[in-house]
Amino acid sequence: MPALTVPLLPHYVPPAPTKEDLEWAPLPVIDFSKASTPEGLTELSREVCDAMRTYGFLYVINHGFSRAQNERMYDISDAIFSQVLDDEKARLVADFQRTGSYRGYKARQTWDVGNGVRDQIEQYNYHCAVTDRELQEHPKGLEPFLPELRTFTEHNHFHVLHPLLRMLAEGMELPEDTFVTLHNFDKRTETSGRAMKYFPPPQTEGSQSQDVWLKGHTDIGTITILWSQPVSGLQILCPDGRWRWVRHIENALTVNIGDSMEFLSGGFYKATIHRVRQPPTDQAGYPRLGVFYFGMADDDVQLKPRFESPVLQRVGVARRFDDNDAPTMKQYRTGLTSAYGVSKLSKRDDGNEEEIIHGVVVKHYN
Repeated sequence: MPALTVPLLPHYVPPAPTKEDLEWAPLPVIDFSKASTPEGLTELSREVCDAMRTYGFLYVINHGFSRAQNERMYDISDAIFSQVLDDEKARLVADFQRTGSYRGYKARQTWDVGNGVRDQIEQYNYHCAVTDRELQEHPKGLEPFLPELRTFTEHNHFHVLHPLLRMLAEGMELPEDTFVTLHNFDKRTETSGRAMKYFPPPQTEGSQSQDVWLKGHTDIGTITILWSQPVSGLQILCPDGRWRWVRHIENALTVNIGDSMEFLSGGFYKATIHRVRQPPTDQAGYPRLGVFYFGMADDDVQLKPRFESPVLQRVGVARRFDDNDAPTMKQYRTGLTSAYGVSKLSKRDDGNEEEIIHGVVVKHYN
């Protein structure tokens, strides 16, 4: 039987990192190579717990994927946009308002980013079990690369997401698989990979949106993994109330907590507000390509605190809703996904906006 021939892809070459002296967020760097010993794992668990309590964000290095593998994922992710015809993208667009799922393409100018300005973001979501054809149809040009995407999603799931979930459980003095058992790799979940490309908006729109490309928000799921790339744009709202930039670290991961982990942890871990804004001057005019892995609990998991945690019993629970009214993962993700960027929001006195999704107040920061 002849070997499968994988077509050649153009090599994606990103811009150089910024040389501007920006105000960087002081995020901890977690070295996964220490996890090979019980002592190292305990040390990492403390570091991860402290980071997710304080900032809700951290970096991961030595995560098991080489720089060459990382670059290959960027080649494939760029090809998702540059090597697929517009007609096929349109045919595979995600009907997220109806389904509550981003699986497929999202076109530019779909979301409202403020003051009547529409976004300039193109994205493609694929289920973590990316080679399962029952779950999703992919563009024909992407099919030869699905096995590589499957290797990528499995690595994220089992070698990054699951270890982090074990560390978070240990930080709450829970059995180590407490959160892992809620994150399966099959049809029960909407855990997904994403390629996301931000295009510079017209200058007039940039001024109207105050140079914000994606307004401040928290993520829907439990843990988000961003494969670091050099075009600066991501900012987080730090505990002192100041926006600070997230620095690029070569072949590192930027990891953050989402709403669902905040709910499951009873507020012990914090979903941090973050946004994407126009890059600094020496990177102006360049598109910003991102590669993500969005971890979500299984669809039937009720997003209520794990009260059996001795830590929660000592420090108390920060509730966002009544325990009896806690939504399932599916209810929360479909409600927020179908509404994001397209629903009418209520203005708050502080100038920000909010909406209510299954009894949860969801805030949008301008």
